[in-house]
Amino acid sequence: MSAGLERMRADAAARGLTVTVRERPAARSLEEAAELMELPPSRLVKSLVVRRGEGDYLFALVPGDRSIAWPKLRAVVGVNRLAMPPADEALAATGYERGTITPVGAGGDWPVYVDERIAGPVVALGAGAHGYSALLDPAELVAAYGATVADISD
Repeated sequence: MSAGLERMRADAAARGLTVTVRERPAARSLEEAAELMELPPSRLVKSLVVRRGEGDYLFALVPGDRSIAWPKLRAVVGVNRLAMPPADEALAATGYERGTITPVGAGGDWPVYVDERIAGPVVALGAGAHGYSALLDPAELVAAYGATVADISD
């Protein structure tokens, strides 16, 4: 089992977060991934690492069928500049490769911002390793991380 997957599971357990890990084949599109997971695209959550400054990051979680609304996110965070770091920097910061990123078990205890449209009894997000998804209750995730819920997507 992957070290990233184990780290994600250990952090979830430490926070009292119930996570079901599901193995899945690779998908070529969001629609295909949603079909494989038997969830609507809106319940596949993109976990994005966002840089506020040198060595200073946050997580933005948005529904799979939406994207970050940079002006909205900047307003909620209270900064004038935010950027997506290159893949190698995101890996160094979180310990997870793009496509596997999740705040659960990530290096750094950064703030988590969750789009207000993320809802449902279950959503799927990265599990720390390719070929797996973490299924969890988004309200539990918000509580476990003290996440800020706001309108941050278009």
